[in-house]
Amino acid sequence: MLRKSTNSGRRSAVITGVLFIAGLVTGIFSVVPVIDGADYLVQASTKENQVLIGAFFQLLMVVPYVGIPISMYPILSKHNKGLALGSVAFGIIAGVFIIIGVLLLLLLLTLSHEFAKVEALNGSYFQTLGGLLREGRDLVNHVATTLTFVVAMLLINCIFYQTKLVPRWLSVSGLIGSTLSILASLLFMIRFIGLDATYMMLNIPIAFQQLVLAIWLIIKGFNRADVLQKKV
Repeated sequence: MLRKSTNSGRRSAVITGVLFIAGLVTGIFSVVPVIDGADYLVQASTKENQVLIGAFFQLLMVVPYVGIPISMYPILSKHNKGLALGSVAFGIIAGVFIIIGVLLLLLLLTLSHEFAKVEALNGSYFQTLGGLLREGRDLVNHVATTLTFVVAMLLINCIFYQTKLVPRWLSVSGLIGSTLSILASLLFMIRFIGLDATYMMLNIPIAFQQLVLAIWLIIKGFNRADVLQKKV
């Protein structure tokens, strides 16, 4: 029974670590610079492959965002079922927001194709609609998705801190990074900052913590004594 529990914990740790790395990689490749440019309505249709590749990788982000809390649930629920369930719920909500973000990106691509057909006719109408879609996409990606997933990470790191399933320095850095990322999203939501250097700096700590956590889980796994602590 002990060996089975230990093997299960080790497997869960490795899967979680791989999912963290997958989340970081898909997040990087989901960036679509052409949409963030000033001439996005013209450029999106001419660089359609860039938009489609970005949409594809953004859709793939659903797997790690939803999978991370689910893969850790069997271990975390032994220690704090409420927080573990909360992390799964927020992870699933984040996955839904990711899909909404993909749809908004594809709508922007469609709008760009239509804009190219009419050229200067009704240009202001397309600019207004495009601005609304791009604004909506930014809010979904950088506020709704980020907030829900980071809250899931905050709950997970709370359990880590309580149980020492991973070293305290790792869980504390996760709590700090999550708090800074939540602050970045809230400041962006109220337009105090944009998608600028400040926003990036506030999100770097949680990204770095997730990378270190991923490597730790793959190599070291969870603390075995604490994995088994609540096992009846």
